[in-house]
Amino acid sequence: MSAPGKIVVIGGGLAGLTAAIALSEVGADVTLAEARPRLGGATTSFSRGGLMVDNGQHVFLRCCVAYRGLLARLGMTGAVSLQDRFDVTVLAPGGRARLRRTALPGPLHMGQALMGYRFLTRAQRLRVARAALAMAALNPAKPELDRQRLGDFLAAHGQDERTRRLLWDLFTVSALNVNGDDANLSLAATVVKTALLGARDAADIGVPSVPLGVLHGQAAGALLARLGAQVRLGAKVAAIEVLPGGPGPRFRVRLAGRRGGDGPPDGAAPDGAGLDGAAPDGAGLDGAAPDGAGLDGAGLDGAGLDGAGEVIEADGVVLAVPSAVAARLAPAGTVSMGGVNTGTVGEPTATGNGPGPPGQPGPEQWQELATSPIVNVHVIYDRRVTRLPFAAAVDSPVQWVFDRTGPSGLRSGQYLAVSLSAADGYVDVPAPALRERFLPAMADLFPAARDARVTDFFVTRERRATLRQVPGCERLRPGAATALPGLALAGAWTDTGWPDTMEGAVRSGLNAVRVLRQGLAAPAGAFRPRDPGRAGVPGRVNGSDPVNEPGPAGAGATA
Repeated sequence: MSAPGKIVVIGGGLAGLTAAIALSEVGADVTLAEARPRLGGATTSFSRGGLMVDNGQHVFLRCCVAYRGLLARLGMTGAVSLQDRFDVTVLAPGGRARLRRTALPGPLHMGQALMGYRFLTRAQRLRVARAALAMAALNPAKPELDRQRLGDFLAAHGQDERTRRLLWDLFTVSALNVNGDDANLSLAATVVKTALLGARDAADIGVPSVPLGVLHGQAAGALLARLGAQVRLGAKVAAIEVLPGGPGPRFRVRLAGRRGGDGPPDGAAPDGAGLDGAAPDGAGLDGAAPDGAGLDGAGLDGAGLDGAGEVIEADGVVLAVPSAVAARLAPAGTVSMGGVNTGTVGEPTATGNGPGPPGQPGPEQWQELATSPIVNVHVIYDRRVTRLPFAAAVDSPVQWVFDRTGPSGLRSGQYLAVSLSAADGYVDVPAPALRERFLPAMADLFPAARDARVTDFFVTRERRATLRQVPGCERLRPGAATALPGLALAGAWTDTGWPDTMEGAVRSGLNAVRVLRQGLAAPAGAFRPRDPGRAGVPGRVNGSDPVNEPGPAGAGATA
């Protein structure tokens, strides 16, 4: 059977962007439909008072090979800063410590950092080493680990309350976005074994040097246009229908009409507002949409939609949306058939690279996947209060703090962003109350802040930032393949072998492409080219020049 010509990718987050780029590169005719008026999903930026503000702080590690591969393909490797050696300053009121790896091979590379960690006693540090060795012996793929709490495992291996809070939580809370003791042991073991106990450079930390909207959305939009893909912004998908058997397209993707009270897209706030309907507290967005782009061109290529919406017929579909939306859109008869877990980019693990056994979680189970929030507290001072690019904190409500002065475009003073994972206790707290709590906490960590004037304070909230990665969640995560050939799932919530992170999202997009090509009986490299009249023609975003064309902030980035 010949390979398909037309693929619709639903969702313009990192998973959907990865899938759309990979499919376009092998010759598929790709249309990407994104409900919001911009690309990037949960990694986005908006304009406020002349500054570019990220909706939340995102970092990556050197071991995130799939994500780094995406950055390279986007030409944005030079737009991030990656440590040459893992090095984290840990602050506490009245003191600080430093965790810095050595050049020894893993896992010995972290030994000196642990032994010098002054917030724990010598006896506690020795017990940490023994617990780490026990975790190194775990196999995250074993189903019984999915049923266990990280806290119970650590306590059983000599980790007291203070050790868990002052050391283990530094890494597991931010990586899994759930309170440390409640974390899924399987996923926690994946993080610790891969990043901290693996190759010596695996945990080196990378941070964006430009706004997220430039790094992901704008760069991906420009690349997709060059590849000839069609990008539809503000295009909410209402249904996916399976067409009768026979030659020709297999699916009908129905877009929601633009009239008749459809309301905002799933998971998106009204245009120009923050995600989940929560604009940064205490201020408007200067009338700007996320990514600083206007909302013109957010229609559907001038398709003349009526109340029933436009219809796109396709040979294959990649469903790269949140789990609840995927469950609603999945056609009748969609049952997950397992997926592909990748070890390194493009290389499947021993689990194989084809559909797994039947009986894997389906749409009803996807809806059981709970989510966990992240809150970011943004503080702008009239002067510099720290020279640290980022730091962790203990014995403080602050978890991690990042210097966003340069990427935001701030010309004087300093802009610090406090990232709060597992933020159930903060997500509904009003901004004035958060100000009362966090400004004194910042002054305790940065003494220079006591004499500085706060020129702006606001809060961004991601209410459904990630999958809630607690015991039992792994059994609910489907693989990329479904029972319908030509329909593949993507998203960091799917079973990638990784936690719900940017790396997991990119891996999921690669998994979906691999499964889609297998399900449509396409041998490697055999995707049918686009119509000869379109092959090589730059793509369009909503029928006009790409609204995501990189601006000066992305200039000079190299692969």
